[in-house]
Amino acid sequence: MCDSCHKPRERSEEEYRRLCNLLSRIEAQIRGIRGMLEKEADFMDILSQTPAANSALNAFSRELLAQHRRTCVARDLRAGDDGT
Repeated sequence: MCDSCHKPRERSEEEYRRLCNLLSRIEAQIRGIRGMLEKEADFMDILSQTPAANSALNAFSRELLAQHRRTCVARDLRAGDDGT
């Protein structure tokens, strides 16, 4: 693994805002599921909400990975480090 992957990096305001928005979406989904559980909602109703939470988490992961590719990976490739 490249050394730059372990260094903190500054994100642009847009990158930071996008990641925070995605995390807020994840939090809202989880709070909604918890609220349903606390209100003793039907099992299937609760279960039907889990794909939305999974989708939000996957969107966060995809965005984080895309940012990593656009920055760290691209920089390392330009520097001749192919990660091997």
